[in-house]
Amino acid sequence: MEKTNRKWLVLITVSLAVLMAMLDITIVNVALPEIQKNFSSDFSNLQWVLNAYTLVYAAMLLPISKLGDIIGRKKVFLLGLAIFVIGSLASGLASSDLWLNIFRGFQGIGGAAMMSLSLTIVTASFPEKQRGLALGIWSSVVGVAISGGPLIGGALVDSFGWRSIFLVNIPFGILAILLGLFFIQESNKNSNEKIDFLGFVLSTALIFTTVLALIQKEMHENYLWTDWHILSLLGLSIILLIVFIITERIVKQPMIELSIFRNWSFNGANIAAFVLGAGLYGGFTYLAILMQNYMGYSGFETGVKMLLISGFTTILGPLAGIISGKIGNRWLISGALFIGAIGILVMRQMIKVPFEWSYLMPGFVLLGISNALVNPPISNAAMSSVDKKQVGMASGILNVFRQVGISFGVVMLGIKLTEGYNNSLDKHIMAINNIDLGFKHQLLEVFHKSGDFAGSLIFDSKQAEVFKQMPAYEHIKNIVFSAFNAGIKDVDLLIAIFLLIGSLASALLIREKSKPEL
Repeated sequence: MEKTNRKWLVLITVSLAVLMAMLDITIVNVALPEIQKNFSSDFSNLQWVLNAYTLVYAAMLLPISKLGDIIGRKKVFLLGLAIFVIGSLASGLASSDLWLNIFRGFQGIGGAAMMSLSLTIVTASFPEKQRGLALGIWSSVVGVAISGGPLIGGALVDSFGWRSIFLVNIPFGILAILLGLFFIQESNKNSNEKIDFLGFVLSTALIFTTVLALIQKEMHENYLWTDWHILSLLGLSIILLIVFIITERIVKQPMIELSIFRNWSFNGANIAAFVLGAGLYGGFTYLAILMQNYMGYSGFETGVKMLLISGFTTILGPLAGIISGKIGNRWLISGALFIGAIGILVMRQMIKVPFEWSYLMPGFVLLGISNALVNPPISNAAMSSVDKKQVGMASGILNVFRQVGISFGVVMLGIKLTEGYNNSLDKHIMAINNIDLGFKHQLLEVFHKSGDFAGSLIFDSKQAEVFKQMPAYEHIKNIVFSAFNAGIKDVDLLIAIFLLIGSLASALLIREKSKPEL
C-alpha cells in the first residue's frame, strides 16, 4: 500500500483507540444509577467505578510512553489495546462492584497505552506540512469523546443496560487491533537504552498519590486540605517529586530528561493542557449536574445538549490544525482559551432561576468554538517543540498534564460549588420569617446532608411529601435552586480564571519553531 494511504489508515486506527480510551473516562457517569441499583452499592464504592480507571490511567501514562520508546511503540500500543479489550469484557461481565472496580483499573492500563502512544504514532506518521491537520483530527476525537460521553453512555444505558457501555468496546477494539497490525509501522528502537526502573516506580507513585489525594478530597467534601487523609498523600507526593528529580539528574538513562522543561514552548503547551482540563473538562461534570438534577433533563438529553460543545469539534478541529500551520500555535491557543473564558462569563451573566436552556446556549456555542480550536495547536506545539527522540516522552507528559488537570478541576470546582451553595443556603433559609428557628436548623441539616447535587430529587422524594403543604414550600425550593445558582456562578468564575491564566501563559511562553520532518 502507498505510504500516502497508509498514514491516513494509521490515523483512523489510533483515533478509534483514543475515542474508546477517552470515552471510558466520561461515559460511565450516566450509568452509575443503574450500576448502583444492580449491585446495591453505596455511593463511595460507586465512585471508584470512575476513579479506579482515572487513577491507573493517569499513573501509567508516563511509564508506558517510555516503554514504547524502548521496545517499540506499535508493540506497546497493540498490547494496550488488547488489555483494554480484556478489561472491557471483564467489566461488562463483573459480578460485583468490587470486581468492576478491579477490572476498571486493569482497563486503565490499556487506556493509558492507547492514549499516550497514539499521539506519538500520529506525529511520526505524518510529514511536517500535514501534521497540523492530522493532529487536528486526533484532537477532535479527544474533544468529541470527552464531551460526547454522556450522550453515548445515555443512549447505550437506555437501550441495552449499563453493561453495554463496556461490551461495546470489544468489536471496536478488535477492529483497531487488526488495523494496527497491518498499517502501523514499528518505531525505531534503541536497543542500548535500558528501563529506568527507579524512575518508573517513582513517577508512577508520584502521579498515583497526587491524583489519589484529589480523589479523596472529591469523595469526602467534609475533609479539609489539612485532613491527614489528604495531607499525608500530598506530602508523600512532594517527597516523591523531590526524590524523582534527584534520581533523574543522576541516572545515565533517565525516565524523563528534565532538560525538556527548559523548553518554554513545551511548558506553555502543558500549562494550556492543564487549564483546559481543569476548566473546561472539569466543568463538564457540574454542567451535567445542573442540566440533569436542576433542569430535569435525562442523561441522554443532557448528552444531546452537550453536542453543542462537541459538535464544533468535528467541524473546526481539523480546520484548527490547518490554521495553526498558518498563524502559529501560540496565538491560536491563546485566542481559543480567551474565547472559552468569554463563553463561560457570558453563561455566568445569563444564568438565573428558574433555569432555562436559553441561558446556557450562547455560552455553549463559545465553549464549543474554544474546545474545537484549542486542542490541535496544544498537541502541535508540544510535539513540534521537542527533538525527535523526545516525542514519546513529550506525549506522555502532555497527557499527564491534561488528565491531572481534569482531576484537579473536578475537585477545585466542586469545592467552589459547595461553598457557594452552602453560604447562599444558610443565608436565605435563616432569613425566612414564617417558620421557627428549630425547623430552620432541621432544614439546613437535611439540605447540607443531601448536598448540592441533590437538586429536584430531594423535592421529589417521599420524605418531602409531608412538607409540600407548608406555605413556605415553594419559597424553600426556590432558595435551594438559587443556592445552586450561586454555587455555579462561583464555578463559572473559577473556570474563567483558569482559562485566562492559560491564555496568558500561552501568549507569553509558546514560540513558533520550524522543525525538520521526523
